[in-house]
Amino acid sequence: MNILVTGVAGFIGSHAAERLQNLGHSVIGVDNFSDYYDVKLKKLNAKAVEDRGVKVITLDLRTSNLSQELPNNINYIFHFSAQPGISVSSTFEDYFSNNILATKNLIDFALSCQDLKLFVNIATSSIYGLEATYPEDFPPKPASYYGVTKLAAEQLVLQKSREKKMISCSLRLYSVIGPRERPEKMYTKLIDLGLKGKTFPLFEGSDKHLRSFTYVGDIVDGIVSVLGKEAIVNGEIINLGTEVEHTTQEGIEAVEEVLGITIKINVIPKRIGDQLRTKANIDKARLLLNYNPQTTLLESVRHQVKWYKENFL
Repeated sequence: MNILVTGVAGFIGSHAAERLQNLGHSVIGVDNFSDYYDVKLKKLNAKAVEDRGVKVITLDLRTSNLSQELPNNINYIFHFSAQPGISVSSTFEDYFSNNILATKNLIDFALSCQDLKLFVNIATSSIYGLEATYPEDFPPKPASYYGVTKLAAEQLVLQKSREKKMISCSLRLYSVIGPRERPEKMYTKLIDLGLKGKTFPLFEGSDKHLRSFTYVGDIVDGIVSVLGKEAIVNGEIINLGTEVEHTTQEGIEAVEEVLGITIKINVIPKRIGDQLRTKANIDKARLLLNYNPQTTLLESVRHQVKWYKENFL
């Protein structure tokens, strides 16, 4: 199958593109290589997927003429690209253009692909709001620009299923960790600062936050499992993550155990819109996709530390 992966140089998109290529598909990846975080990491990810045979194209979904830049014989689209996370440096316009406008442009391109079997939107547990412990039919209450715009993007995609113009689904991911995690995210930052003997900035109260820290390999298992299940997943929202909860403090302790050090902590003012609890309700994913994540937190951290040491030390 011919598969398009957006955000191919990102954390999860790069892993998914590799897996799809390894499964024998022909994968094209696009990324705009924005400077939201160090472009060197994105280029490192891009090289890794190119080495596996993925074709990587530099393309901005917001402004490019996709029909002229991309082949129209695409069978599957996996849409990862987005303005990620909660950041004071990101404006509403950043979230709007990257998460809503870019998605609308990609949908328009998808509608021109006559052989398209499925459009897979990659969404987030932030859509639920400050507490993300619910099944997929629970009313969303996003508490950040990120969550609001990802909800809008999700609905733009699913609208086309409701109009019977396109087969699509949306996968809401929970607290993904592992190799290639972005540098501003918790585990990469903990590993980096811990190895350098520097202080980790911890948002006030966040040590007690609960998270479904899910290994990226387990997430990709769920993502690729939609292949061939178009009739089953059409129009559906599906949570992907682990049902096991850990506090942020337990995450810190896991990194300390793997590194064999104690990490210095500096408590800073709490961040507005940060989720208090995420616990993936994956009953639907188990039923429709036979989804069953298995990797423990400690195993996930070991994989991530190994990746960091191989690439940055």
